[in-house]
Amino acid sequence: MQTLQRVRFYPMWLAGLLLMLTATWAQAEGFRLTDTDGKAHSLAAYKGKWVLVNFWATWCPPCLDEIPDLIALHDNKKNNLVVIGIAMDYRNPKQVTDFADSMLIDYPIVLGNAQVVNQIGPVEGLPTTYLYNPDGKMVAQQVGGVTREAVEGYITSKSSRAKK
Repeated sequence: MQTLQRVRFYPMWLAGLLLMLTATWAQAEGFRLTDTDGKAHSLAAYKGKWVLVNFWATWCPPCLDEIPDLIALHDNKKNNLVVIGIAMDYRNPKQVTDFADSMLIDYPIVLGNAQVVNQIGPVEGLPTTYLYNPDGKMVAQQVGGVTREAVEGYITSKSSRAKK
């Protein structure tokens, strides 16, 4: 599939006004989610790691395009990054789990609903991605597809600044 535009992973300050309006989301305690395997995930449990939360749907072409990059990001332990996928707009849980299995998705998949969205932040389109730094602070978001290169570049730029 061809991508219509090349997108960049933008820092949160570009969406500052939106975040001020949605300040109740993603409070300091972070999120608590349960994946399709029944395993609990919380932001606090991933302290010291980057956490990428990706809202997606099985019918969404840009979502499908980014899945291989998300798998690669999750599998590359050098990134110190965890990917959590949140499936939205599905008919039933089996549809999501069968799809995830067919795409060889090995990162946790959560079945999305209003309660899950309220813990993370607004979903203005699919895919929507939020990135938390190792301190658990939301530092970036992207509405639209992300690439492995963009996420790794962002993490590298922030990690190199922290070392200085």
